[in-house]
Amino acid sequence: MWPCVAALLLLPLGGCARRTGPSALTEHTAADFSDALHSGKTLFIYFQQLVSPTISLFLVELEQSADALQHYGVLVGKVNCNKESFHGYCAEEKAVNTVFLFRGGKEFLGFSLDIVFDVNSIVSEVLFAILREEIKYVHTETDLLAMEKAARGRKDIALCYVSSLGTQEHRSMMETAYVYGSKHQFILITGGPVLSHLGVDETSRSSQVWFLHCSGHSRSMTSEHCPSTRMSQPLSTLSLHSFLQLMEAPLVSEVYQDPSSVRPPQHPYQDTPQVFLFSRPATKREDLYEATALAWRLRGLALVLLVHRSPAVKTPEEYNAAYKLPEKGSVVKYLRSNSADELLELFTNPVEEDEDEEEDEDEEDPEEEPLDALDDEIAESVFENRLNLPDADSLAQLTSDNFHATVAQSSLTVALFYLPWSAVSNAVLSSFSDVAERLEGSEVQMSVVNCAEWTDLCAAESGGSPPIPFQPITAFPTVLLLRPKESAQRYGGLLGAEALHRFITLSQPASPVLLSTEEEVTSFLLEGFARYKPARALGLFRTRADAGVRQFTEAAKSLRGEVLTGLLTDGLAEKWAAEHGVRLPAALVLPSGAKRTRASALPASASAQELLSHIGAALLHPVPELTVENLPSFLSLGRGLLLLFVGEEEDEIGHTQNQALLKEMRDVVELGGGWMERYLVCWLHLGHTPAGMSVLGSYLGSMPPLPALVLTHLPSGSEVYQYPPNTPILASSVLQWLQRVEDGTESAAGMLGGGSWPPTTELFDFLKIMDMQDPDLSRQRASEEKVEEGGDSFPARDKYPHTEL
Repeated sequence: MWPCVAALLLLPLGGCARRTGPSALTEHTAADFSDALHSGKTLFIYFQQLVSPTISLFLVELEQSADALQHYGVLVGKVNCNKESFHGYCAEEKAVNTVFLFRGGKEFLGFSLDIVFDVNSIVSEVLFAILREEIKYVHTETDLLAMEKAARGRKDIALCYVSSLGTQEHRSMMETAYVYGSKHQFILITGGPVLSHLGVDETSRSSQVWFLHCSGHSRSMTSEHCPSTRMSQPLSTLSLHSFLQLMEAPLVSEVYQDPSSVRPPQHPYQDTPQVFLFSRPATKREDLYEATALAWRLRGLALVLLVHRSPAVKTPEEYNAAYKLPEKGSVVKYLRSNSADELLELFTNPVEEDEDEEEDEDEEDPEEEPLDALDDEIAESVFENRLNLPDADSLAQLTSDNFHATVAQSSLTVALFYLPWSAVSNAVLSSFSDVAERLEGSEVQMSVVNCAEWTDLCAAESGGSPPIPFQPITAFPTVLLLRPKESAQRYGGLLGAEALHRFITLSQPASPVLLSTEEEVTSFLLEGFARYKPARALGLFRTRADAGVRQFTEAAKSLRGEVLTGLLTDGLAEKWAAEHGVRLPAALVLPSGAKRTRASALPASASAQELLSHIGAALLHPVPELTVENLPSFLSLGRGLLLLFVGEEEDEIGHTQNQALLKEMRDVVELGGGWMERYLVCWLHLGHTPAGMSVLGSYLGSMPPLPALVLTHLPSGSEVYQYPPNTPILASSVLQWLQRVEDGTESAAGMLGGGSWPPTTELFDFLKIMDMQDPDLSRQRASEEKVEEGGDSFPARDKYPHTEL
């Protein structure tokens, strides 16, 4: 197998070499394209409709990429739509700037020509599409630690940092991952906090590779991270291939002959220097320990051999080390070394000189800034979603001309307002399209508004009657629920397909549902709704003319999509209130997943907002589980979070321990009484919500032992407090700890981040550029953004910091 692997990896790099034989690019007719499609092979096809200089240049790159991709089982071809009467793709306008990947006889992905524009980007993107389930992406040290934990005792990890996707370095990684993906876990980094952990400047544009030795280390290892080796050579397919092979070499080889008689390293280590250390019989164990320690430091740079002194070893006693370079004709050089650092310096100096030269080159043009060094959050979004560009044409298009007529035709219209060039918009558009497919045939009209084209509609400029039923759209993407003759309802939940589908499904019934019989009440409280089990709130009033009914109805409309609400009046309401021991007006609430209703008296003259708060508090579990979905609603309460982090249970004992911890937290709520109302006591299960690992790590700077109890998001400040580790979590002890925090005798364990997203480079500081071009606009904005308290001003870009858990 390995000769074939070597041949595959030693193909021409840095762009395909010109072929002297026939091209691997196939021009298909309609008939043979159909045959190739159903052959089960992977196809990469461009349907050429136009002839232009740009398309001509692309076809040259496509032809060259065909030679490289055929070695990975991908057949590259084109269909000339001007020669062939080919229905389907040739008739689609989007196919002009799209290349399609087919797998298993079906369209797999579409690539924009902006993404696949040369040989390197074509090869890297196609291989990435094929390997997308195998190659992972990490952003923080906590993410990396989770990957290492999963790999321990199973696989080693090849960790690759490339500053930009679609480059030669990105291609080299993908080509190598194609061969070694079943043997090692490949992880890609494009930036982020994890670089600081790896000792890399986030502004560095030099690609780097680390090999994490996890397979030989079990879960009981004392260090959190697996031992790592950094590749010293620039990233290329050949250097990465050689590096991975070198990582399989023995750490220390023991020999009993003179270094001059030791055979040179055999394939695949023939280009690697050898370092010899001499051992005496009396100190054999200590010498092996020192050789192993040095071998770890020299791993990837040289092979370490321990020479046991014997009659066959002729080297004088005055020498304790030697080395031999791989160049032809090189001889063994002997030396007296006083420390491992001296030997290490022999092989690291050339690398340092190369790095110094690179730094000198960078200093020649200090004003040059990376144009494609995107904010890492955007880079991650693009990385995950750039190959799944959705098709907005399959959805109803809302325009300024048809908006009112379209909304009037359906009882519920769901509209996505998006910008076509936004990575986030495209990701949400994909989820939105999935929801539209699931709701096909229902009474819900799913539609989209391209705000780059219909700016007047997105700005809520009606230009006549009737008026637009929403405020101007200022954030993208935005989802609105529209009903005839009603104000729009803005969706504020998660933008994934499942959360969006749930919200839309629960928004379809009336809010509140008017109930009049015993059977209707029982059905409302107990029966499921579709496949969801939403929370329910039933308002009980003497008559529909009661003053509180109007406020309850207004509150119910605000809860639409999240809570099913009902309204019951007259004698039946009095009966249900009496059975639950409350006086009218009252509310019966049933939290999601709960089996028993809770009764709660409603304030007689409460406003709609006060009723919302009252119902929300009644629906809240005494110690709820914190998830990504309910985080926004928890933070909106404005209470400090007393948050218990628990790990995944590996057995029944672990489950019992977690249940005991939750009981202690419930006791904290009960024993604290009214004093605990300032805190929201909740818990986060790292098995249910893996993102919690990153959260906990960001709170404290590193991962503490589990379980961990922290106090955060206090209204008084951004401090994060940690309950003393390795101290039993008991209700009485927790209450005493909280008291010490309030008294100011406990020290904070960390701080919440500021949460601002400043421009990554001066070039992207568009507000500053606008200010320079229009000083009057700058003064006007500064005046509008005065802070009410103290009169300080702050930049507009920091005015809306992102929510940080």
